[in-house]
Amino acid sequence: MCKKAADTQKYTWEEVKKHSTAEDAWVVYQNKVYDVSDWYEHPGGAVIFTHAGDDMTDIFAAFHAAGSHAALRRFYIGELIESSVTHKDERQRAFEGGYRVLRSKLIQMGMFKSSKLFYAYKCSFNMSMWAFACLAMYFSSSSLVHVISALTMGLFWQQCGWLAHDFLHHQVFKQRKYGDLGGIFWGNLMQGYSMQWWKNKHNGHHAVPNLHNTSVHTTDGDPDIDTMPLLAWSLKQARSFRELHADGKDGKLVKFFIKWQAFTYFPILLLARISWLNESAKTAFGIAGSSKNAQIELERKGIMYPKLERSGIILHHIWVLAYCSGFGRFGVAYTTGLFFLSTCSCGLFLALVFGLGHNGMAVYDAETRPDFWKLQVTTTRNIIGGHGFPQWFVDWLCGGLQYQVDHHLFPMMPRHNLAKCHKLVESFCKEWGVKYHEADLVDGTREVLQHLASVSDDFMAEFIEEFPAM
Repeated sequence: MCKKAADTQKYTWEEVKKHSTAEDAWVVYQNKVYDVSDWYEHPGGAVIFTHAGDDMTDIFAAFHAAGSHAALRRFYIGELIESSVTHKDERQRAFEGGYRVLRSKLIQMGMFKSSKLFYAYKCSFNMSMWAFACLAMYFSSSSLVHVISALTMGLFWQQCGWLAHDFLHHQVFKQRKYGDLGGIFWGNLMQGYSMQWWKNKHNGHHAVPNLHNTSVHTTDGDPDIDTMPLLAWSLKQARSFRELHADGKDGKLVKFFIKWQAFTYFPILLLARISWLNESAKTAFGIAGSSKNAQIELERKGIMYPKLERSGIILHHIWVLAYCSGFGRFGVAYTTGLFFLSTCSCGLFLALVFGLGHNGMAVYDAETRPDFWKLQVTTTRNIIGGHGFPQWFVDWLCGGLQYQVDHHLFPMMPRHNLAKCHKLVESFCKEWGVKYHEADLVDGTREVLQHLASVSDDFMAEFIEEFPAM
């Protein structure tokens, strides 16, 4: 219960900023200060700590239904002294007020209401892909048909990813239990991915896209760019493993991967699904969390739907084994080949889309990140048609994430409304002079590879300067 006005404690922005760890976490919501230290029981998990020592007003609104802030009342400790927030001038305050008005306008327009007919169509289409792949594998003895079937299965898993994404963002159903159950079907059963593993990872990504971890020992950055030592998205990240060594130098493995990362990028993407299957199984069966925060959350909260999650993953691997073995007809080598063809193609199909969404865009340190709107827009790339890929194909392949900028601003908005939303977002950005970026599949991929090469060049230049004769 909130304190009476006369007794209300008031805090400066500098005081709030001091409480920026999970163990000592203060957050600001609509100029009220809350002490959520050690609150791993938060329904959304450890994502709340990504804004420890910061203002979470807009990211909270993006992820929660109206009235959800009532759960914060027991953590209320006082009011923020608005005049102490000196890093915001009048224009910035007006800008923040403007995008909050836009959000209210979108709600009034019904843009957050889903079309159940649309999602019935998408679910049916996905299952038709699965049925085609299974029937082709069962009835045909042609290796070419088996290859086509395996690639179709990889594409099916990719499309399942977008459906699970929509359900778990609660775009389809506003009752979260129904969204979770949809996520378990399309995630655990059909893809082999743990719903809880995905939520922990993806919610953290949405809260702090393209933000560095404070150090190699922390997990307060974007988990989607926590890719060292395989890939570095900035020179600072490339250097981050030095603190693990007593001499403060890079290991041979780091030097090798960062030097060649523009060339190893696609081979790494091929193995992405295998990594995700492994992390999902460890989470679902309580073996280990995928990060420090995820591990603590797992120990404190456990799995929300343990029986459904575990049975879904077990059944997934059973039907995949049956499928890849030709329902018992193929030998071990042929079965293994089909498994890796379908699995690796899925990793490539998935990572191509979400990689284009953020990779090669702006990367920030936690202490220098901009406001919510600018953070989401400047770290994100929309995908358009071009280079022979028509817009309708891009729309289907990307499953709504072709409007990645708009999705990051309004993650609970159903994908079928994002095109309309984009026009308003584009207009708002132009009004306030905020640049957003878009590229087609070819140009976007080129930008990602050029960015990786640029980081490699800057990283290797240090060694050339140190050993100029080499």
